[in-house]
Amino acid sequence: MPKQTAICTYVRYTGPMIRARREIPYELQVSARLIMDELCFNWNKAYLEEEINKAIDHGDRERFIELGLQYKPFIRE
Repeated sequence: MPKQTAICTYVRYTGPMIRARREIPYELQVSARLIMDELCFNWNKAYLEEEINKAIDHGDRERFIELGLQYKPFIRE
């Protein structure tokens, strides 16, 4: 996995432009990834719940079964 870096450019009113590179700490990378995973998980779960409720309201049994199979990984025992 390539190292992630943040590149900043500092422009002064006089003189040359300065470029600085800084590596993003591993702990920050992991925490950002965990937060993004949780946000995606919650959004996908809410979306599927909404679609399942729509299928129930419309009486669409096939769509309900299809969405129910997609929803199974979101259920924890």
